[in-house]
Amino acid sequence: MGELPKARVRPPLSMAAPAKDSTVVQHVEVLVEKPALLVLYGPGEEAIVTLVADVLGQTHALVDDLQDVDPLPPATVAGLPNAIDAIALAQRRASRLIINTHCVEGGAAPAESLSLACDYEYLYTHGVYLRRDITRYLSFILGQIVPHVDLAKKTRTTLISTTFPDVHAALPNLDILSVGADAVELRVDLLKEPLPDGTFSAIPSLRYVGEQLMILRQRTELPIIYTTRCTKENGRFPMEDSSLFYKYLFRAIQWGCEYIDVELWLPENIRRELALKKGNSKIISAFHDFSGNFKWTSPEAKELFGKGAVYGDVVKMIALVNSMQDNYELEYFRSTIQAQYPHPPFSGLNMGPMGQLSRALNKVFTPITHPLLPMIAAPGQLSAAEINTALHSMGQMPKQDIYSIGSVRLANQAMFLEKCFNELSLPHQFTFVDKAARGCVETVVRRAGFGGAYMHPPLAAPTPYLPVLSDAARAIRLVDTILVRSEAGSPVLVGDNATWKGIRATLTRDFVPSAYSDRAALVLASAESDAAAAIFALKSLGIGPIYTIGFHVRSQGLLAAGVEPFRSVEDVKKLEQPFVIVSALPAEKSLLVGPLLKHYSSGAEGRVFLDLANGPRKVDPLALAAAAGWRAYGVGDVSAWTTVETLRLLVGQNVPYDFVRLASGRM
Repeated sequence: MGELPKARVRPPLSMAAPAKDSTVVQHVEVLVEKPALLVLYGPGEEAIVTLVADVLGQTHALVDDLQDVDPLPPATVAGLPNAIDAIALAQRRASRLIINTHCVEGGAAPAESLSLACDYEYLYTHGVYLRRDITRYLSFILGQIVPHVDLAKKTRTTLISTTFPDVHAALPNLDILSVGADAVELRVDLLKEPLPDGTFSAIPSLRYVGEQLMILRQRTELPIIYTTRCTKENGRFPMEDSSLFYKYLFRAIQWGCEYIDVELWLPENIRRELALKKGNSKIISAFHDFSGNFKWTSPEAKELFGKGAVYGDVVKMIALVNSMQDNYELEYFRSTIQAQYPHPPFSGLNMGPMGQLSRALNKVFTPITHPLLPMIAAPGQLSAAEINTALHSMGQMPKQDIYSIGSVRLANQAMFLEKCFNELSLPHQFTFVDKAARGCVETVVRRAGFGGAYMHPPLAAPTPYLPVLSDAARAIRLVDTILVRSEAGSPVLVGDNATWKGIRATLTRDFVPSAYSDRAALVLASAESDAAAAIFALKSLGIGPIYTIGFHVRSQGLLAAGVEPFRSVEDVKKLEQPFVIVSALPAEKSLLVGPLLKHYSSGAEGRVFLDLANGPRKVDPLALAAAAGWRAYGVGDVSAWTTVETLRLLVGQNVPYDFVRLASGRM
């Protein structure tokens, strides 16, 4: 094989440690410094530079020549026309991360020489998805939101494989397809690119693959696994030219795919080069055997795992089997290999009807199918519901009683969660309990079969019958989710708080986490308890200082540090422009937010307003904020994200945000 194409991808910039929380679901790291970026743009596409800077919370400058970039401050996003010599770009000193942006609406592919001269490449279309898509893209390539860290903590993870020849066909049902999945696999080799003569290309072009990936990422929040499966392993990519796989997989890294599937048969120099250039993408080292002769008890099995572990962040080994005995041998192999090598995680499966037991027992990225998919990606695949049913029948998922405790207002949410349980064939019983009775919560958690609960309003913490609190619940001093965890074979009740995760997920939809770092925030509330979750979420993003109106933070420790109360109108005048305003006032007091929004609305574009009020109000502060240019979010956004996080905490199942919003009727 010839020399690999030259390209420059640097490792992520230095980062500070994340806010400590033992039950974090979405991993967020805040950069010590604002990232230094050089953004290349096409003719008439200068606005993409402005958008990148806005999403980052940084300034920007458009320049005409590479020489004009160096004098700019590192935190200023430099924008440069893409009519530039690729060789000169590749040879420049690596002082900035270089992103080639390309609007695909013109139909032309970006110049390959320019793509390879850059660190990353962002493909986009103009429309409603652009801002949130580029926020996700930048958050990932900068290492500020890292899905793999959170997935590695889960007891079980699954992936849904899109087997559509054109991703557009999956979009109408993507939300329901994704229920129960932790990642979505793009089978690049199954894509069928139409040609002008009515036939299809033998191999989809990079232009077509890039657009398909872009469309998929715009419509799902799930991490994407990018797969180029070869003909020998039940795919359609030819094996004659291994450099073809490098070309497509490396571009997936540049496009910001969270995972790339790298087949173990590829030459070591290719696998090594991909590992060196992977940035924040993770490598799934994949081995498939369709011969029917592979044995998990053979020395070869252990050798293959060791080979995959050299460059793989996950090692996946799959074999076609003919007997039930092969499943038992796989489980023995799994237990021994994981005892000897705890890392990287091992995903081991048997294909075919006889191998379906292994799909239920595997815990790492089990491929699942769905009745709405046009075909299964591999023989013997099961749906998430079928796997959960099998686990329950084997005693691996015992029936538990899950409770919704609180006001009648929770009844609709309880009905939605029960529908999710039914969709996923979870065996659990879901029950709504009114919190009016004294001692209600303590009575419920002591019942036999108690498997967890969520509450509104939340429970004040600490409390004697919850011996363990998450770091978040301890700091916020409110518990809205009670979990049951096993320690030394005995059940232990854990008090947690999912609301702050919902607030943080909302705040990072349109801004990367580092956009909040060292920026001022203003929080309005009638009491500390109403604002505590919001303050904790802001602190996890590096916000500071935080000013309060209407209450004082009397708690000690993390929540109080860097929080100052406004005592007069003069204090309001001294704060020039808060980056974030959060109103935790009740709906009947929402009228009080209006004057503050008007006072701070000069240059409000690129700043955030969050309203946590629920219920009828005389004046809608969300409408006022949006009209003035704020990025405005309401309690519906937070409630949907909190529901997502609550399901993950209670039953370890993932339900997409868009599905929650759609089901709640607030799209």
